[in-house]
Amino acid sequence: MASGRGGEAVAGSPINVAVPLASTYHADGARSYGREGNAVWDALEEVLGALEGGRGLVFASGLAAIAAVLETLPVGAVVVAPEDAYLGTRGLLADLASRDRLRVRLVDIADTPATLAACDGADLLWCESPTNPMMAIADLGALCGGARALGVPVVVDNTFATPLLQRPLELGADVVVHSVTKFLAGHSDLVMGATVTADPDRWEALRQHRSLHGAVAGPLEAFLALRGVRTLPVRLDRAQANAAELARRLAAHPGVSRVRYPGQADHPGHDLAARQMDGFGAMLSFEVHGGAPVADAVCGAVRLCVHATSLGGVETLLERRHRWEGEEATPPGLVRVSVGIEDVEDLWSDLEAALGVAAGLG
Repeated sequence: MASGRGGEAVAGSPINVAVPLASTYHADGARSYGREGNAVWDALEEVLGALEGGRGLVFASGLAAIAAVLETLPVGAVVVAPEDAYLGTRGLLADLASRDRLRVRLVDIADTPATLAACDGADLLWCESPTNPMMAIADLGALCGGARALGVPVVVDNTFATPLLQRPLELGADVVVHSVTKFLAGHSDLVMGATVTADPDRWEALRQHRSLHGAVAGPLEAFLALRGVRTLPVRLDRAQANAAELARRLAAHPGVSRVRYPGQADHPGHDLAARQMDGFGAMLSFEVHGGAPVADAVCGAVRLCVHATSLGGVETLLERRHRWEGEEATPPGLVRVSVGIEDVEDLWSDLEAALGVAAGLG
């Protein structure tokens, strides 16, 4: 696998790739302007491509990567997407649909026959698995195969699983997108996105869009992301083990009405996730008795966990998703948890205490 170290080992040379803090290059070289690329981008894109099995491109944000994919579609194109996809994806699709740029068909992505039926006459199938925040599991192999038979390309947002747990290109997807901000970079200190594809024509179309629309990542952010990816296996192993244990304990807590984690045997997508993934990940959601007031109280009572949006960092983050505009279909009492790498007993003590504080409101 590519190391991202920035070239051949030479005695006395730095192990890490150098950060080029420059917008302009001397004429007649490989590069002329910073919007077109730099050595840190090259190293990070090489690593992401090797992990996913394609060729990577980094963008200014996860939404910039998503927008690049959608904007390469023709005007009036039909996009099939999960009804509980990432809020930013649904918001962008709604905005494009409101301007007649695209047409959107929202589906239950875990319902394979219904999703493929919606793909008839479509121009793109957008997938997430697990979905954000409902943790539904899509049968990516069946969806990619069925969509391919209909001539419909497939994009998979692989942010939750990361390429260590799931490789959609191997399952037949045409493009993978990531919010590098999240697990890949892993330290809540940068904003970045990426696409990966094995199709040279799609890669070039996305590269041209990035350049023309200026959706470029900073070289320092790329350096930090590259450093973060190097520790991804260690971080993910710890966070995933913590998530599995917290899901088990939350499911047994009297104040919790439901836990959504694909590692739980009673999760509707458990068997599929076990076949499709190399682990169940570090994201979970749980619902509390008493709805929104109790969920808000839990989020407000934690001391080690952090009440904040986003996910994928070394710290455990939680929030009630229904509070955001556009998440009205999410259960009011659902709390999404991005499990970090803290000691699991400390995490449970914090959550258990917060559930106890909130119990009086139920």
